[in-house]
Amino acid sequence: MDPGSHRIERRPNATTPEPPLVTPTPPNFATLGGGALPGDRTPTYSNAISQRLRAMLPWSTADDPVTMLIRTHRAIHPSGDGGLLRRAYSTAEQMHRGQMRKSGEPYITHPLSVAQICADLGMDTTTLVAALLHDTVEDTKYTLAALESDFGSDVAIIVDGVTKFDKVFYGQDAEVETIRKLIVMAGRDVRVLVIKLADRLHNMRTLDARSTSSQVRIAKATQDVLIPLCDRLGIQALKRELDDWVLRALSPDGYARVIDYFARRKGRTKYLAEIIAQVNTELDQFRIDATITPRERHLYSIWKDTVAGGHPEPYDLPRIIIVVDGPDTDCYAALGAVHGRWRPVPGRFKDFIASPKNNLYRSLHTTVIGSDDTAVEVLIRTEAMHRTSEYGIIANFRYPQHAASFGPAAQAEQLEWLHRLLDWQGAATDPAQFLDSLRCALAEAQIIVFTSTGRPVLLPADATPIDLAYTLGADVGHRCVGARLNGRLVPLSSILNDGDVVEIMTRPGQRDEFDFDDNAPAPGPSVEWLQLVKTPHARLHISRWFSDRKAPASTIAHKVRLGRAAIGLALRQKERGLASDLPLLRLLPHLGYPDLETLLVAVADHKISADAVVETLIALVDQTPH
Repeated sequence: MDPGSHRIERRPNATTPEPPLVTPTPPNFATLGGGALPGDRTPTYSNAISQRLRAMLPWSTADDPVTMLIRTHRAIHPSGDGGLLRRAYSTAEQMHRGQMRKSGEPYITHPLSVAQICADLGMDTTTLVAALLHDTVEDTKYTLAALESDFGSDVAIIVDGVTKFDKVFYGQDAEVETIRKLIVMAGRDVRVLVIKLADRLHNMRTLDARSTSSQVRIAKATQDVLIPLCDRLGIQALKRELDDWVLRALSPDGYARVIDYFARRKGRTKYLAEIIAQVNTELDQFRIDATITPRERHLYSIWKDTVAGGHPEPYDLPRIIIVVDGPDTDCYAALGAVHGRWRPVPGRFKDFIASPKNNLYRSLHTTVIGSDDTAVEVLIRTEAMHRTSEYGIIANFRYPQHAASFGPAAQAEQLEWLHRLLDWQGAATDPAQFLDSLRCALAEAQIIVFTSTGRPVLLPADATPIDLAYTLGADVGHRCVGARLNGRLVPLSSILNDGDVVEIMTRPGQRDEFDFDDNAPAPGPSVEWLQLVKTPHARLHISRWFSDRKAPASTIAHKVRLGRAAIGLALRQKERGLASDLPLLRLLPHLGYPDLETLLVAVADHKISADAVVETLIALVDQTPH
């Protein structure tokens, strides 16, 4: 972002001093979401009685900070375990007692706020417990083994996943390796990422307590990695607010310009009410049941379109959303009704139902010329699509009663990108290379191309046939000698476009891209391909081809694997073994290491021998009463 873009001119006033500028904060994600969604629970008579009884209890929300958290949680999950949340809060408060945030507030306000964000998102009790405890292992004497004993293995896995590497032990690579660890742990439990995003959101909300340079650094890191991760998970309700906070930190002038536009904008509510009434009339004629509401765009979205289009004023078309109460076909019927009433704008129709986005977002988008010759954006989707569009992968946590519409198959499809990251992250030995590859893999702009066998493949924008070849497999990439694009021979440097049909040529007379002789040596890539490819796995496979004879660089992840293998070998030599990491975790205080990864790296670096670790471990286990 350009911090100097779209500067607001302020005329000096010679008579009246200008009041101090107070920058408004972005609206929170609950406001941006536009209120309740289909499937959200509404207060019942019994809930109202329960709330009245809770109000009569001897403590207030101020005296008992967990009350609001439990109320929010049980409004969505009536069977949520309030007692467990109180116990987790009590543990966190005791562990963090005496610690303060940079804002001057007690540190416990941070994990409580993170848990509240997770509760607002509709996460389950386990996630809220982990959110309350997520900084205890990192910042207090509370060990992961003690946490697992007190709250169970699920909570321990999540907390371990969001615990950062120690900079004292890992130096400048700690931040990147923490991101790598986050990705790996998210492969075991996606709730790790949800808590990390909630953690960052609260840090962004309290960013004013930090210096300007720290604000910029944190905002850029949020923009580069965490917002793309949030988008891939489909949690748009959270992404919108993160976007706005990043805009406020990185482009204060652009942010102020959009805020000023909102203050001056008039007549939007009345105009949209008229449009909604007319759309309702049209849908009634087609006998389509639907709910129609205005759909405000968030600040960053307006700013982005304003800058991209070079508009002198913030570009913000009025927008409505039509949520049909019926099957997918009703969306197309509603589209026909809207286009029958108003003239559609050419080139503005997008069908994300037939071709969902990479985060499984599904909806119809169109722009029409409404009354008064004003363009209006229209989004059309079913109730199930609407829930998923707001909450993505966590919709099944928020709406367990609708889990069938977002079952295991849909979750697996949505997390396919994460599994691809896990496939190549271990091969990215250099931390800087890993971070660059991650940014590329999470790029927002993507295309879908089709192979000669009709298989759709998702690639980043500006990808080449080489990227497609390596996406199909390392063998295909190493054997690639040419490509046909929509039936024509093209150079391997050709840029692919959405919808292209691409045939990867691996040998003369082939039937498809996989038709090659396994026994024949692969010709291998050209070094120039490194300048052409966009996908991280293509770059890694090509780099590996040319560095096979070189010793691999030693990363933290690689050292962790070596250390674990060395301890395993030493245990086998003594006819012992480990069923879990718990004995090693209990060993950490005796050896003076802050976490398991640090111990394993120390073993790999020969700072402590695997035999010494095993001897201490056996002595500890044998002395512990069963």
